[in-house]
Amino acid sequence: MNNKLYGNLIFELSHKGRRGYSLPATGIATHHLPEALCRENEAELPECDELTVVRHYTNLSANNFGVNNGFYPLGSCTMKYNPTINEEMAALPGFANLHPLQPAATCQGALEVYYNLQKSLAALTGLSEFTLNPFAGAHGELTGLMIIRAYHQSRNDDKRVKVIVPDSAHGTNPASAAVCGLEVVEVKSRADGSVDVEDLRGLLDDSVAAMMMTNPNTLGMFERDIPEIARLVHECGGLMYYDGANLNPMLGVCRPGDMGFDVMHINLHKTFSTPHGGGGPGSGPVGVRAGLEAFLPAPRVICEDGNYRIENDGDAIHIGAFLGNFAVIIRAYTYILSLGREHVRMVGPLATLNANYIKESLKDVYKLPIEGLCKHEFVFDGLADKSTGVTTMDVAKRLLDYGYHAPTIYFPLLFHESLMIEPTESESIDTIDGFIEVMRRIAEEAATDPELVKSAPHSTPIGRVDDVLAAKKPVLTVKQMQS
Repeated sequence: MNNKLYGNLIFELSHKGRRGYSLPATGIATHHLPEALCRENEAELPECDELTVVRHYTNLSANNFGVNNGFYPLGSCTMKYNPTINEEMAALPGFANLHPLQPAATCQGALEVYYNLQKSLAALTGLSEFTLNPFAGAHGELTGLMIIRAYHQSRNDDKRVKVIVPDSAHGTNPASAAVCGLEVVEVKSRADGSVDVEDLRGLLDDSVAAMMMTNPNTLGMFERDIPEIARLVHECGGLMYYDGANLNPMLGVCRPGDMGFDVMHINLHKTFSTPHGGGGPGSGPVGVRAGLEAFLPAPRVICEDGNYRIENDGDAIHIGAFLGNFAVIIRAYTYILSLGREHVRMVGPLATLNANYIKESLKDVYKLPIEGLCKHEFVFDGLADKSTGVTTMDVAKRLLDYGYHAPTIYFPLLFHESLMIEPTESESIDTIDGFIEVMRRIAEEAATDPELVKSAPHSTPIGRVDDVLAAKKPVLTVKQMQS
């Protein structure tokens, strides 16, 4: 980049003595900090004028990809449009300026929102009660498994230490079980990606605490044997856990509680439109069926005679001192109210329609390992023509040149060249047709000019990096970069 403001770090634009502000005199006397609290050396901060700072960070923001400036078909993550009204509600002073320790009498409106969202999620999922306390989906998974373990321990059934997880599951499933101190047992998938019920039968005994499932599964296919699976797990004394990562196509159509699941988490930052990525923010509410409410973590919001209070009783499990990521909760509740009962029912069918439209439009040039109706997402196994050596990674990099964020790649691990695509219900036919056209163009380029695709991207500020070197020897300091 020739433009220094665009390509340089803010530290590289620094010049000693430059200032971007001038504070007025306050008339307040000077107070010196105790020497023990002072730095030995001055903080190494950049010194820039205001206009340089504004231009620098504005240019950086232009490099940040999000659903507000482009199509983001990231499979299994539901990168959904986050309407501005959600942000406006979360920024209201009455919500944004709350303190978690202030008395319940002074924040009745906020507690009412928390309580109402609990009830809304229960109605949408067919479960009895929710906690909104977990701060992320993985945190919710851990919370749900802690609830399951506490349930078994309350019955003096300490031998139940195994959690059955499909081989197609999200990586957080076995990780959460391990963190909870439980043993992970893998159940195989059939050729169509669904759980192999016959393999499951041989894994069930009185040591099973739970089975974790995602429905639709990671391949975007609906698990049709859920009633039989739930019956088998319940008969051996285990509980059914629903990973809510793929709840989006189910929204308004069917409910995990009605399928036989006992505990589940929801990703508010996926299914209910609040923004995520880059490490946060997130929220992973956990719901339970009737009979398990006592195992939900405190604190809880209770409504009595129209008044809301925070209850801290309960000693089953503890995951945090406060009521979750409240700003995300506000956004999700706003989204639900904006849709209303009648329009929530349109989310799942529209997401499913968009995914199947893309799949059917591209399966002649990309390898489709599993035929049939998918739900919100589907998986290609790379290009149909693999003779030129163009990989899924190459296709993903080339998409950047056309202004699209790459889908999830190399996951799930069931296929060597996985390319997982998930359009959401809010994407228009024009956007989807444009994406299909570009995907077909890349397939043609792979056949006629493979080196063009293999060397992509060509139009981004940074070209193709050495991923292995970046992981093994990351450059983490300004001085290291300058040297």
